[in-house]
Amino acid sequence: MPGPLAGIRVVEIAALGAAPYCAMLLSDLGAEVVRIDRPAPARHPLAGADPRFDLLCRGRRSVAVDLKHPRGVDTVLRLCARADALIEGFRPGVAERLGIGPEACRARNPRLVYGRMTGWGQEGPLAATAGHDIDYVALAGVLHTIGRRGEPPVPPLNLAGDFGGGALFLAVGVLAALLEAGRSGQGQVVDAAMVDGAASLMTLVHGLFAAGLWQAERGVNLLDGGAPFYDVYETADGGYLAVGALEPAFWDALVRRAGADPAALPAQWDTARWPELRRRLAEIFRGRTRDEWCRIFAGSDACVAPVLSVAEAPAHPHLAARRTFVTVDGIVQPAPAPRFSRTEPKVQGDLAKRDAKATLTAWGFSAADVDSLTKTGVV
Repeated sequence: MPGPLAGIRVVEIAALGAAPYCAMLLSDLGAEVVRIDRPAPARHPLAGADPRFDLLCRGRRSVAVDLKHPRGVDTVLRLCARADALIEGFRPGVAERLGIGPEACRARNPRLVYGRMTGWGQEGPLAATAGHDIDYVALAGVLHTIGRRGEPPVPPLNLAGDFGGGALFLAVGVLAALLEAGRSGQGQVVDAAMVDGAASLMTLVHGLFAAGLWQAERGVNLLDGGAPFYDVYETADGGYLAVGALEPAFWDALVRRAGADPAALPAQWDTARWPELRRRLAEIFRGRTRDEWCRIFAGSDACVAPVLSVAEAPAHPHLAARRTFVTVDGIVQPAPAPRFSRTEPKVQGDLAKRDAKATLTAWGFSAADVDSLTKTGVV
């Protein structure tokens, strides 16, 4: 069966980072997504020369539209009339100046869910200023918590801002608004800001901090590498193991499988002796290679996993068994997630296919309309 969002139509205004990832997720789940590109899009600063490696654009068709032309704006509005949702990633006010803001789009389609993806949000002192993922997670309090004690914070790639705090919250917001529109018959605007989403991801930490169970100092807490039983250790061959033996039963399994004498080690929760315990564990793990340790801990509840590279991860037996990665157009990439028991998500093709005639006619444009728009350079 098709994915759970089959029958949902989404217009995506081309952007960078979070917005296209959100559109990719919706496409993976079965939505029909049309990407509105610029006539001559700028080269993505992080992509290779071949656009097929821009995996965030997978699974949808693309139409290049000149939004500075009145007929280009009308083309987008006509698409919105047949869409369930629109996603855009402009700075606040830009979509309105182009003529494709929420009021203009929802005038054509009152049921339209209008998803807005920004870093700072639609209002506030910083709303009109530039920023990147690292800035949003810094302001939200995320970046301060990541890193070693006495060392500078470590940027968590762009996972916590662009994708975790941005795209995922936009996707949830759009889906929630679509459910509500099904009941009320009215669409609405979804204001997804990366700084808001990143702050939400810190909910657990805020609770621990309020309870006095989390220190402001970096690298001294339970989940930030402060605890020796929740950390990363180097092995004899220069590899690494991730150790997450928080609970006493898992800690016992770790010590037992590692061949250590529990009585000879500091107690797990004797925080004053954590530095000593970390040194002892480091000595133990340096005694064997990463793969040797994997064989020793296999099948146990010690909560130990190898730290795999991007190249290694797809070949791991567990990920291979779950088909966590797929190969599309010769490129290995993450498969759609999550899983469903009946309506199985799938990648709806590789990179965005630019096919104005087929796409626009499928969305109700006549062949004459498309020919006219193409000849005049609007699309």
